[in-house]
Amino acid sequence: MSNAYEEYMKQMVLPMREELTRAGFAELTTPEAVEEFIEKTNGTTLVVVNSVCGCAAGLARPAATQAVLNSAKKPEHLVTVFAGQDKEATAKMREYFEGIEPSSPSMALIKDKKVVHFIPRHDIEGMPMETVMQNLIGAFETNC
Repeated sequence: MSNAYEEYMKQMVLPMREELTRAGFAELTTPEAVEEFIEKTNGTTLVVVNSVCGCAAGLARPAATQAVLNSAKKPEHLVTVFAGQDKEATAKMREYFEGIEPSSPSMALIKDKKVVHFIPRHDIEGMPMETVMQNLIGAFETNC
């Protein structure tokens, strides 16, 4: 990949990254950051596997941020990895999604290092944003 292409992509996805970081999600951009976070963190964590696709923009990111804002119970930690951009970090995070096929965008609720709820792309794409949001809120209510 050329440096010009890489720089263009970094600039293009910046607003997509910021949508989650402004809402309090920490970006994990390296496999080492993912491993350190998962291994040292207890409690509940919402992981958003971010993506450039339309269903991430119109559904996944808004549903995740609104679910966190509108739920009485919330995960203790909010993190994100960016599929297609931070490839190694995303691959490392997916290692913790044991038995779950890779999906982008997707969301995982992890409790004490185990996935307790997972929303793959096929449960995001084509759904009303409120449905995806309620799916997350239900998982928060049960697991947080």
